[in-house]
Amino acid sequence: MNKNVIQQDYSINVKNRQQQNQHNSLLIWFTGLSGSGKSTLANQVEVTLHQQDLKTYVLDGDNIRRGLNKDLGFTPEDRKENLRRIAETAKLFIDAGVVTLAAFISPLQKDRDKIKQIVGKENFIEIYVKASVEACEKRDVKGLYQKARNGEIKNFTGISAPYEEPENPDIIVNSEEQTIKESIQLIMDKIKTKLELPSHG
Repeated sequence: MNKNVIQQDYSINVKNRQQQNQHNSLLIWFTGLSGSGKSTLANQVEVTLHQQDLKTYVLDGDNIRRGLNKDLGFTPEDRKENLRRIAETAKLFIDAGVVTLAAFISPLQKDRDKIKQIVGKENFIEIYVKASVEACEKRDVKGLYQKARNGEIKNFTGISAPYEEPENPDIIVNSEEQTIKESIQLIMDKIKTKLELPSHG
């Protein structure tokens, strides 16, 4: 890091913001194959949290690549940098006191471990949205799997690039077997205590 870049501290910190919002801030990370249901679940979990008056924001793969990361492709190096930037962005949102939801394929364990390291393991909840390639291909509303099988898309996870299942996710949602409603309930039950501020007194 440049020696002329110095950490600037301000009077209001993350604890002040969390107390004002009356809930903890953290990163809820949805990983899984394209078409597994990550974005759908992230959206619905945000709706549920918003209805409970929690401060939230969703970081979505396609949306981020239209702006912040539009200079990146899909090579292994670019995917790694894409996730690093997302993690650093999420870290800022956590510091702002916001419950941040991120829906990214994030196929490699080492990259997910790096995300956890950047934001802090105490601020990180990993949700594995599990679905077979066959099921995802049937749901393929974007037509990406067909393009990948035709050779039109290189480095496509599940077809021409690997997906490493999380070794020890906090939550596993099987989107082939569980309804969206069941999945939301499972996630909300698991994250409830993480969202609560510690009581003093």
